[in-house]
This record gives sequence, structure tokens and C-alpha cells, in this order.
Amino acid sequence: MLTLTQALYDQIVEHARKDHPDEACGIVAGPAGTGRPERFIPMLNAARSPTFYEFDSKDLLKLYRDLDDRDEEPVIVYHSHTATEAYPSRTDVTYANEPGAHYVLVSTADADGLGEFQFRSYRIVDGVITEEEVQVVEAY
Repeated sequence: MLTLTQALYDQIVEHARKDHPDEACGIVAGPAGTGRPERFIPMLNAARSPTFYEFDSKDLLKLYRDLDDRDEEPVIVYHSHTATEAYPSRTDVTYANEPGAHYVLVSTADADGLGEFQFRSYRIVDGVITEEEVQVVEAY
């Protein structure tokens, strides 16, 4: 199960809405070994595409150096889908290289008829996708 604060949830959703119609992407970092998402880090979609996201390689290198310096790790890796449901694509699964991370997808399309977006979380390990419950709390 992914547990995150309402503030982090709101930041991820706002980033997805702001970057629409392009896919938004980023991470939420947390203290290494805790699994607790704490620091929201929006990234630029270098592909600037409504159907694909890509972290800029220089930004990604800078990010991982910063994470090492702070003794943090990516707890959540997120991106948005602008025209489809919030479910990992084949490309998403191929790029899922953080086995300990929660992969959050936000759909800014009304794919389920229940509102403007979907917010769903998955574990992706060795190509296997497992959806998990999301719990939003006021504070940890």
C-alpha cells in the first residue's frame, strides 16, 4: 500500500493538470530505507509529448546526485496519461527500473466517467504490474 500526505497527492495532481496536454513526470523522494514519501520533485518531460514521458538525462544525473547527498531515494515515480486510463503502458513497464518504488499514474482524461482524473499506484518488478491501494493522510 502507498501512504502519502494530502499535500503530496495534491502536488502530483496539480502538476499533471498543469502540464496537460503533455504528460507530466517527477518523483517524490524520502529518507533512504523508510519507504516514506516526503519531498516532491517535479521534473521536466524532455519529450514534451502527450503520449510519452522522458526524464532529461542531465536532470536525472543531477537528481540522483542530490538524492545521494541527502541520503534519500525515489519512493514514488509518477507521470500522467493524458488520453488513457492510469495504467502502465508497455513503455512504462520497460522504464520501471526502481524495484522499491511506487509507480503512480495520474490520468487527466476522463477515462472512467468518475471525474477529471484517476490516481493509481503500482509496483512494477521484473515486468510484473501489481496495483496497490492508495491511502491519503493529513500527516505521517
